[in-house]
Amino acid sequence: MKIAIFESIITPGGHEVDFDRILVEELKVLGHEVVFYVPDNFTFNFDYGVPAQGLPGKAVSYTGVRGVHKILFSAKREINRQRWYRAVYERIAQGEADAVVVPTSTYRYLRALNINVLKKSPVPVIFILHGINPGEAPKFFAAVEKLQDFPNIKCAVISFGDTLYGRTFANVTCMNPPAYLPRDIGGKNMEPPAADIDRNMPLKLGFFGQYRREKKLDAFLDAFLSREYKRPVRLLVQGATMNPDDADDFQRIISKYGGHSHIEFLHKGLFGKEWQQAIAGVDILLMPYSAARYRYHWGGMLFTAIGYKKPVVVSDEINPEVTANYRIGMTYASGDPAALQHTIEQFINTYDDNAATYRQELDRAYRDFHPSLFASRIAMIAQLKGGNCL
Repeated sequence: MKIAIFESIITPGGHEVDFDRILVEELKVLGHEVVFYVPDNFTFNFDYGVPAQGLPGKAVSYTGVRGVHKILFSAKREINRQRWYRAVYERIAQGEADAVVVPTSTYRYLRALNINVLKKSPVPVIFILHGINPGEAPKFFAAVEKLQDFPNIKCAVISFGDTLYGRTFANVTCMNPPAYLPRDIGGKNMEPPAADIDRNMPLKLGFFGQYRREKKLDAFLDAFLSREYKRPVRLLVQGATMNPDDADDFQRIISKYGGHSHIEFLHKGLFGKEWQQAIAGVDILLMPYSAARYRYHWGGMLFTAIGYKKPVVVSDEINPEVTANYRIGMTYASGDPAALQHTIEQFINTYDDNAATYRQELDRAYRDFHPSLFASRIAMIAQLKGGNCL
């Protein structure tokens, strides 16, 4: 099959780029031809090694945009989305692709589709949604119900069950998320480098990803510094910031905690091989994030940990279905500083006793969430011309 990936989100990098890479590379492994459809001004932050074809209407980035400007940008994006949809329809009506995948969608994409000719697509068009929270659910359900008479419009919702709040739809498939693999440093099979930990060397902990104040980094650092450990530890805190307020706050944290010799800060974005080497260079990944939305949207860092086979300390708000079924680390009650302190101390001081179990469970999670499974499911949906989803 020739599968077109319709990408319109401009991002400086991170998990969005890696998610597109999963689709491209894993679909190619399955023998499919892949091409991108992108707005005319779209800038790729990674060379996926496949052709890209332009669509009329400029892509819009929200990075650093606020207030009324964000509202105006949003309106502009909705207008352009209608143009992109029409252009995609014209291409597939001419037989240019056997299926189209929209890699990062929301109910807004479906709502816009209801007033566009693309809903009459002659080939499957698959909208991937990365989770649906309770507030979004009614809007998603309403959009999906209006599209049920258009059999080639299909939704793939990343979730951990077979239903969405107890509901099912013929044009919606629930799917497990894919793990992120060390694609540039893991060798032919993309297996993460072996992590043999010397008990006499410091245990290397890593806090990675886009910095937001909701991640409550102060509380985590206070907890980390307040406890006593039976073995030496080192902590790397990397933060990529997307707006001035977060950048200023991260610099405040660096100034406040930078005097501790066993804590290292890195205020920059990491991409590609540099990102992969940084993740591979630590022993443990820490995710002390506190926000209800993490219950409903899959955690990019958690699935990075699975793909790199790194044990975790994680808030119980982050995909609790995963930590309930795979003993890949320890969880603590979100928003409870005392629980966080106790869990960090217990995890480090019992790590050597539990390391073998963590490795075994990470191997199991790695198999169950391998991105090849995700791509295979997308490809199967793409081959269902009309009819129900899987």
